[in-house]
Amino acid sequence: MAAVGSVDVELLVIQWLQAQLGSGVVVRDELDNNLLDELPTVQVERIAAGDDDGYRLDRALVDVDVYAATRGAAVTMATQIRGLLLGTLPGSTAGGAVVGRVRTLTAPGVRPYENTGLRRVGATYEIYSHPVS
Repeated sequence: MAAVGSVDVELLVIQWLQAQLGSGVVVRDELDNNLLDELPTVQVERIAAGDDDGYRLDRALVDVDVYAATRGAAVTMATQIRGLLLGTLPGSTAGGAVVGRVRTLTAPGVRPYENTGLRRVGATYEIYSHPVS
């Protein structure tokens, strides 16, 4: 039986969102210098927070940032992602894990970004998961 921490929640969310959003959207963990040529881009990062039950259940906090050419496009995609994470991901099996619960900690909002050629909208989610038995 796999232990707590054996599920890479960041990778799970990246792969799951990529499948949901399709090939017209880049979903990744790190940004690169080609960002303006790869819009829209969704950045998924597990932040250094959360906890576990000491056995199998992991509570991860995950930042999801959307980069798009316009504020409206970024807001629309962030809202779409929120709906997918809250409405479709819970109860699913993905990336070797069962996702039990997803909750919004900070709703999608405009976040500053130094490049004025694009807009960034981000949110933070709490994701409970455990390895598939």
